Amino acid sequence: MAETNPNPNPLLIVISAPSGGGKTTLVKELLAASNSMTRAVTCTTRAPRPGEKDGVDYYFLDAGSFLKRVQAGNFLEHATVFGDSYGTLKSEVLGKLRQGKDVLLNVDVQGAATIRAQAETDPKLKQALLQVFLTPPTLEILRQRLEKRGTDSPAVIQKRLGVARQEIAQWKNFDYLIISTTIAEDLRRMQAILDAEKMRTCRAQAPEP
Repeated sequence: MAETNPNPNPLLIVISAPSGGGKTTLVKELLAASNSMTRAVTCTTRAPRPGEKDGVDYYFLDAGSFLKRVQAGNFLEHATVFGDSYGTLKSEVLGKLRQGKDVLLNVDVQGAATIRAQAETDPKLKQALLQVFLTPPTLEILRQRLEKRGTDSPAVIQKRLGVARQEIAQWKNFDYLIISTTIAEDLRRMQAILDAEKMRTCRAQAPEP
């Protein structure tokens, strides 16, 4: 007798937020809370930050290697942000979905828009796709978070805030909006969204009568 897949309709969970908005923390909390969820490791040309490991946090590529993958059509989405390129490999996402894993993607609004467009031409991606936008209540709170992070100069922080204004304006393109408060509350709201999505009739299966 064949084993029943415990997760026959896995989700591709796209989480976007302005830089410093809390998406990386939310992704870590979600992964820690679930055994059936995995993160899609993305490629980047930026240098590793302290403590980051290749193949775990990102696949760190030089610009030439990244460009070859773009030209080969290997990416589900890719974008250049603040001079650094980021991309999500199709093989990384589709392989994990086939294993019955819910896949988490931490991307900017450009990447989310590209994935959204690709999903319109791919039924499997479209059924799996769930898009969530996370943002602090105000730009001032976002500024404080960026300053607390301590990785950017004041000039870079100002630039990030300018980009954030444009990104936040696109929240209506997503399925859900979470106004970030505390880590615990952000996680609770995200888990409520996932529970609801799992019970949608396009994904759930009732017992045979």
